[in-house]
Amino acid sequence: MNIGDTIAIVAPAGVLKNRVETIKSAKRLAESWGLKVVLGEHLFHQSNHFSGTDEERATDFQKALDNPNIKAIWAARGGYGCVRIIDRLEYSAFLKQPKWIVGYSDITAFHSQVHNLGVETIHGMMATSIEEKPEEIIETISSFKRVLFGEQISYKIPLSDYNRTAVLENNKVLKGQLVGGNLALLTSMLGSRSQLNTDGKILFIEEIGEYKYAIDRMLQSLKRAGYFKNLKAVIVGDMSNVKKNTTSWGSTIEQLILDVLPKETPVLFDFPAGHESENRALIFGRRIELAIINNHYSVVFKK
Repeated sequence: MNIGDTIAIVAPAGVLKNRVETIKSAKRLAESWGLKVVLGEHLFHQSNHFSGTDEERATDFQKALDNPNIKAIWAARGGYGCVRIIDRLEYSAFLKQPKWIVGYSDITAFHSQVHNLGVETIHGMMATSIEEKPEEIIETISSFKRVLFGEQISYKIPLSDYNRTAVLENNKVLKGQLVGGNLALLTSMLGSRSQLNTDGKILFIEEIGEYKYAIDRMLQSLKRAGYFKNLKAVIVGDMSNVKKNTTSWGSTIEQLILDVLPKETPVLFDFPAGHESENRALIFGRRIELAIINNHYSVVFKK
């Protein structure tokens, strides 16, 4: 994107109740970067759980996809609802003039669908992320802006004792295309045309508000579907607000993940992306390089 371009804020999932001022703040942020902002016609509608009916939400998204003057589609929030409209959308105009689709959590449905069309997307903050404490989202906003405007990005993340990094030792670099998103959404895509092909790729996962047994069940489902057979590596983001069951699982969430993934697959934990305030932007579909440097691992996005 360039200064003067237009970004559209749409709500493809949960309702935006009492969030008019939040959206105004997000609009001002984008405008402070020199962008023009348009709002989806049905942005503040409500149909029970959703920000408008399925038809209204799909219409706003389709108009943003088709409009050549719109260079990015910024999800107002996630929640649930994208999967209900994903098969209503048509991508011929979008593929002639691709644009960024931005969001996380439920927006994983679009990340998966669009990745299979060969277009990159941004896993990053949504408009309602502006509600977080300003001092806690400095990197969230900064990384989103850098990616949006095409700057090269890289991250250095402190090593975790749980990391499985033998493949990366002795100054080796691991390369692959980054895909992924929210674990529940990736699982819900199984068996559909939106299911990811992860062969030779690097998978990012994050999750919120689940029991450990539910996280294990999702990982086992992906494993049985062959998701992990030919992975280059896994990057684990935030596993937030893990619920406590009456029967203890008996291990950490990190160990749970390691127990499911193939022993030869490198696994890197604690990447700051997901449902926490610090939610650094990732480019899905972009090739990255992973390496270990001193007491950090680096994630470098290649142009």
